[in-house]
Amino acid sequence: MTFAHPFWLLLLLLIPLFAWLRGRRGEPAALLYSSAALVRSFSGVHKSRAGGWLLALRWLALVFLIVALARPQLTESETKVMASGVDIAVAIDLSGSMASEDPGFKIKGTQVNRLEIAKDVLKRFIDRRPNDRIGLVAFAGRAYIAGPLTLDHDFLNQNIERLELGLVEDGTAIGSGLTTAINRLRDVKSKSKIVILMTDGQNNAGKVPPLTAAEAAQALNIKVYTIGVGTHGMAPFPQVDPFTGQKRLVPIPVDIDEDTLKAIAAKTGGKYYRADSADTLRRIYDEIDQLEKTEVEVKKYVRVKELFHWAMLPGCLSFLVELLLANTIWRKLP
Repeated sequence: MTFAHPFWLLLLLLIPLFAWLRGRRGEPAALLYSSAALVRSFSGVHKSRAGGWLLALRWLALVFLIVALARPQLTESETKVMASGVDIAVAIDLSGSMASEDPGFKIKGTQVNRLEIAKDVLKRFIDRRPNDRIGLVAFAGRAYIAGPLTLDHDFLNQNIERLELGLVEDGTAIGSGLTTAINRLRDVKSKSKIVILMTDGQNNAGKVPPLTAAEAAQALNIKVYTIGVGTHGMAPFPQVDPFTGQKRLVPIPVDIDEDTLKAIAAKTGGKYYRADSADTLRRIYDEIDQLEKTEVEVKKYVRVKELFHWAMLPGCLSFLVELLLANTIWRKLP
């Protein structure tokens, strides 16, 4: 509920002040007399509370009428957003090597692994694309659908949070991941279809070669942006010491098949990026966000229901009751 003229509500602050000033001044005398002996016969008469009730009714009426002047309204709005026409399928690598904690991958100063930084940056990208249908594919030794194409990005972000290493058998099935993402977009009608493929390794699992999947994407007019996640050279990989049970970081070589990823992007009209730090990965998504823009039509409807009469009627009724009682059963001497 809102008020069309909320400044009238400031008058409500004056009512306690007026009530206090009236109480300090007291009620005017009903009878004037020169000697107390004249009223000794009234000593057994009790004080009536009628005046207090009448005054309370008057203050209550003022409160209701002030609220009515502020014009309370019930606003019901409805926004219809036309989808932008850009459909995006994101394929993210869940292979074991995504547990590597590259030195440049930090969130708010805290060291994280490749998967955590990929999830964090992806959610930021999704938040900037509220009018796009976005789906999610996860792959390791095989690929599966982690989220359908949807405009419900809160639901999509929840599915991203559920992504964990070890959910499927280990491996890096880049071709299967890309094929699954392409299948999400194959039958949809949109102005632009794109796949964002993130991986940190080489294709070593699955039945579909990555370049064969790229040819399918090209035939379906689907653009593929590929991202190689990982620093150059060696990267620290967490392992549990079998004797102490504590985690230790072991350097392992970063083995990204950049040639294949570049070929996939070139064949489909996309672009290949290398993400060796958190800032680089964020800039990559910023660039993709700028490259894939389109107009969106937004229609908004607002319905306003006036509620002032619900305050005005009780206010008028309180005034009428006060006048009726003051001039009948609670009538006082002039």
